[in-house]
Amino acid sequence: MKEAINMQWLSDMAFEANVDGHKIYIDSSAEHGGKDLGARPKSLMMVALAGCTGMDVVSILKKMRVEFDSFNVRVEGELSDEHPKKYIGMKVVFTFTGTNVPLDKVEKAVALSKERYCGVQANYMASFPVTHEIIINPS
Repeated sequence: MKEAINMQWLSDMAFEANVDGHKIYIDSSAEHGGKDLGARPKSLMMVALAGCTGMDVVSILKKMRVEFDSFNVRVEGELSDEHPKKYIGMKVVFTFTGTNVPLDKVEKAVALSKERYCGVQANYMASFPVTHEIIINPS
């Protein structure tokens, strides 16, 4: 099985990617020759992780019949000091708000995403550590 995307150069440092029929714009800051017309490529790596594990966790919790009012996934990336600037670690923070959100079920959903389902996380964990934190706030 293969997947592919197409990315077209627009001008300066700006590109337009076509991903699954959706347009994503990538650019750099003015100090690096861009015009800040889109996201930075490395930041999109964190978006990929948040999206992959977030969808897993929601899907698993729905199957467990766990209800919550809101859910947020924050990814913090630590970059190396030298070039090429690469991620040397990421932390995923899962924040839930709701009444009686069961921590044990959330922990299980996060573990299943990490260990079995999230391909983005599996790729990243082969290169650097990925840690997790779960926060549950009452409604």
